[in-house]
Amino acid sequence: MSTPTQRITIKDVAAAAGVSKGAVSIAFNHKPGLSEATRQRIFTVAQELGWAPNSSARSLSTRRTDTIGLALCRPARLLGLEPFYMDFISGIESVLAERSCSLLLRLVSTLDEEIALQETWWRERQVGGSILVDFHQDDPRIAPLKELGIPAVAVGHPDLTGGIASIWTDDAAAVSEAVRYLAALGHRRIARVGGPEGLGHSAIRERAFQTSLLELGLAASAPVTTGFAGEEGARATRSLLLRAERPTAIVYDNDIMAVAGLGVAAEMGVSVPDELSLLAWDDSQLCRLTHPALSAMSHDVHGFGAEVARELFTVIAGRTPRPRPVLTPSLTPRGSTGPPRTASR
Repeated sequence: MSTPTQRITIKDVAAAAGVSKGAVSIAFNHKPGLSEATRQRIFTVAQELGWAPNSSARSLSTRRTDTIGLALCRPARLLGLEPFYMDFISGIESVLAERSCSLLLRLVSTLDEEIALQETWWRERQVGGSILVDFHQDDPRIAPLKELGIPAVAVGHPDLTGGIASIWTDDAAAVSEAVRYLAALGHRRIARVGGPEGLGHSAIRERAFQTSLLELGLAASAPVTTGFAGEEGARATRSLLLRAERPTAIVYDNDIMAVAGLGVAAEMGVSVPDELSLLAWDDSQLCRLTHPALSAMSHDVHGFGAEVARELFTVIAGRTPRPRPVLTPSLTPRGSTGPPRTASR
């Protein structure tokens, strides 16, 4: 006759590993205070006994998992409208599918909420690593997540990511190309509608924008920062076109704002591209469907997402990747840009 299977407890794991229950708790909560050898011994014993502190009892000794985490600090409504993240996530998924892995996607309202979420994911072994996006200047996530020890790849310039493995696009070079292209067409009053002021990549683009204007001998343009939604891009465009000396060209930080700006120009009777040239960041189907079609800074967002996912698996495997830009967005001219009419104000 077989005997009923005994339920394994944390006490059994501690006894088998020759440590206290507290040590087992420290190991599974990824807290400091144990040598790596002791920590690995506890994981090995727990695996052999079939014990875990929650239902996520997967590959305890090696920390391998079949799930990757991605938290986005964005409104759900905007995420559904913004083509960039849809393409980016599809690129990530293409790599995860090759490895039979899954993406755990969550929307958060603040960076503090994301920090708490990442800590929960790692403490409860829900993910094997995370992709971190939308870095701010002096980003509050850096210190707690580095202390947590979660394998991560930061999508952002190393100046913003505090030593976390980084991969990014060369936004500064792309902004310079956009400004020089518009100047070559004859534009002398060029404005930029940027994303939220705190975002690191928006600050990098703004610095490159102002530097390019200065190098070309053009007048500096007062920064216009806003959210990424269409109504915010429309509001910013309207304020620019109401200036006494309105710009003859505007560069937008995303395609949604640029499309909204095109609508405002039509509403105000400003001809595009005769009186106003518009140029969007992140080329998308939206840019090609407007009339006139929007010029844009294009790059392979799907491929970028795939490269980010590959980089994360390198980190999870314990190898240190070399920080590097993946690519530089390139200009795709379309009907929304052209030489300004001499009659323009």
